[in-house]
Amino acid sequence: MFGTGSGHYHDGVLLPPPPSGKFAAMRGYFGIGANGISKAGNVGALMRTAHAFGASFIFTVGETYDRRELDAVDTSGSSRNLPYYRFGGADEMLLPRGCALVGVEITDDAVELPSFHHPKSAAYILGPERGILDPDLVARCDHVVQIPTKFSINVGLAGALVMYDRLMCMGLFAPRPHRPGGPTEPAPVPQFGAPAWVKKAKRRDHSDATQD
Repeated sequence: MFGTGSGHYHDGVLLPPPPSGKFAAMRGYFGIGANGISKAGNVGALMRTAHAFGASFIFTVGETYDRRELDAVDTSGSSRNLPYYRFGGADEMLLPRGCALVGVEITDDAVELPSFHHPKSAAYILGPERGILDPDLVARCDHVVQIPTKFSINVGLAGALVMYDRLMCMGLFAPRPHRPGGPTEPAPVPQFGAPAWVKKAKRRDHSDATQD
């Protein structure tokens, strides 16, 4: 059902080890996949880009491409280094609990990508070449977004734009300056609260104090 990859299981779904570097500051995780995709080149490009952007898993739904051609185009070996799930249809697709499904499709109620608030944990799914996302998958989506372009673009490119937008929204980067050029302020430092047991102890002590 899926390729190899080290990591841990979450609600029955294998996830890779925690990311490092800039990606380590991001909370949550994401996966990305495509529905009904028929060209190995597009699959490989999407997988390689997902690997580069720190995806936790990749998947396909109702694929029709020649799997033997995948290694020739996926030069980073993403399908061997990330969990790779293959689902026959919308009814077979499984996601971890709490993982929002986000469809990338042009619909009347789709949110334009620059205005979209990405879920902390999400799986993004794109439609096939020269086609639309399966209506059964659209019905399962928690959100649907569209990329504001004049015409449809390549699946791999669309996936790259979605992942870049997610990184910009959720990654910890120095703010853009108002004038052309590089940042003038440092990147924000991640702020982590106290462990859960400490918070619970404080609430318990506060509750005991008010009862007295």
